[in-house]
Amino acid sequence: MIELAGILILGVLAQWLAWKIKTPAILPLIVIGLLVGPIATYFTADGSKLINTDHIFQGHLLFDFVSLAVGIILFEGGLSLKYKEVKELGVAIRNIILIGSIITLVGATCAVHYLMDIEWKIALLFGSLVIVTGPTVIRPILSNVRPNHKISTILKWEGVLIDPLGAFIAILLYEFIISDHGNITMHALHGFSLTVLSGGATGLGMALLISFLMKRELIPAYLRNVIILGLAIVSFAVSDLLHPESGLLAVTLLGMILSNNKSTEMKSIIHFKEDITVILISVLFIMLSSRINVSDLQHLGVESLVVFAVVVFVLRPLSIFVSTIKSNLTLKEKLFISWISPRGIVSAGVASIFTLRLTDPTANIGGLTLIEIEHANTLLPLTFLIIVGTVVIQGATAKAVAKKLGVLKNHPQGVAFVGANEVARFLAGYLHKQGVPVLLTDTDERLLKEAKFQQIPHYEGSLLIDSDLEDADLTEYGQVISVNISEEVNLLACKILAPEFGKENTYRLASTKEKEWGSNLTLSPNIVFRGRVDFVELTQIIRTEPEIKRMKFDNKEKLTSYLKDNKTKVVPLFLVDNKGNYSLYSSAHPSFEDFELVYINK
Repeated sequence: MIELAGILILGVLAQWLAWKIKTPAILPLIVIGLLVGPIATYFTADGSKLINTDHIFQGHLLFDFVSLAVGIILFEGGLSLKYKEVKELGVAIRNIILIGSIITLVGATCAVHYLMDIEWKIALLFGSLVIVTGPTVIRPILSNVRPNHKISTILKWEGVLIDPLGAFIAILLYEFIISDHGNITMHALHGFSLTVLSGGATGLGMALLISFLMKRELIPAYLRNVIILGLAIVSFAVSDLLHPESGLLAVTLLGMILSNNKSTEMKSIIHFKEDITVILISVLFIMLSSRINVSDLQHLGVESLVVFAVVVFVLRPLSIFVSTIKSNLTLKEKLFISWISPRGIVSAGVASIFTLRLTDPTANIGGLTLIEIEHANTLLPLTFLIIVGTVVIQGATAKAVAKKLGVLKNHPQGVAFVGANEVARFLAGYLHKQGVPVLLTDTDERLLKEAKFQQIPHYEGSLLIDSDLEDADLTEYGQVISVNISEEVNLLACKILAPEFGKENTYRLASTKEKEWGSNLTLSPNIVFRGRVDFVELTQIIRTEPEIKRMKFDNKEKLTSYLKDNKTKVVPLFLVDNKGNYSLYSSAHPSFEDFELVYINK
């Protein structure tokens, strides 16, 4: 009980520490796991670990728990994979996913075989494990570094797409390897086919069942996530029962199918609750890293560091440069993308499953010799070496490398709107016609249809929800404004979005009370339009189809004087500097010369 509670507490501590030091959570999780595991044996009186996973999970229970946990994580990963986005991806991203994966797979396999004398089958498994990067490790780095739009898009979608697809490749290769000595025979192809058929049929069947239940409204709203999670677990278990190791494929496909279901009933479950995934990732990494033995680490040797160097400094740049030959990426952008390839939970989780399965004397795995089974023990520590090394080196140096290469994004001039109502569409529509990037965000389908009709870029989701905020591509938008009739929502939006955009770039409409008090109230710097209108009055003005006017000023003092003389007539909307950059007008507008005021009359 103490050890189990310790894992949970240490997992939460590691997640908090990762947030505090702005690093992917994987790093503190693995470090803590190693400290309470193999490293602790040097300091305890009897040479035992502070946390021994084998004491918590007996027999096959550990393997089953790890498999199920990875299955749930892959299910959530599948929910983020949309066919529409795959089609819209540039040639560079598709090539990185396809050609780059092949280069990494073949190169890593050869490196670990020739440098560490690992048998070909185990080497091939290792090669399949280091294909993936993953959004859980990419997102913290991108948030800290903020590279330009092209780099952010490529790295973000590479991580999202390669996670479930990389796991899919690894699982199929594993099934092929253990089938009839890995030879291309009918028996091997039979086992390979059964994995695909079992996983595919179970995943598709469960997706159809979920769709049926949702359309008939047989699942209450407050139980949707819980029941969907339960059915995903059922899908995993049934598929594994039909054919071993096919459950991971089933849940990955299930998530992918659900995320691409266009029915209204299904949209509410696309953003799967992440709390359980955070807990599972925390528990898994501490458990698995603590389970590593000192002897396993000692077996790595100098050769493993050479393998690491080959994977990170040779194969990654090679795959990127080959995959982007005909792209519009600059040399510096290619170099930075080549530098960022941290491995994540899928590599560790699937490696753990393979290791547990291959080294279990009661598992009766066919097709492997004793030497190959012995070499399988190096699979997990070698994968963890790649994970820790890439997260530490790339996470610590990414910002400095980006600055050196000059690929940090300039402050984006786009404006994101919390809300797609009449007021938001009026403001966004004007900016859009001026060539300013805009994005309307809302969950109301009716409002989004109006935005689509007006050909204004929009996103179905709420930026006040963490999952939606992470999924929305906000790299072009440096300002955000909450335009809602609810004053509480506007205040909440500023609070939530300030860390993402910065307090100085987060705006809201004035409340009715703030408007009425006028000059008797010191306005917050994030209140737009000088607090002269609230949502209701601005809506009324817009419905009169006002003319949007522009006036030039050469200094701030003249502008202030003009607005003071016309305080009952003029509603200032935007400022345009001499470079053509637009900014929302607020009491904290910057001081610059030669600018234009965009305004409407009441």
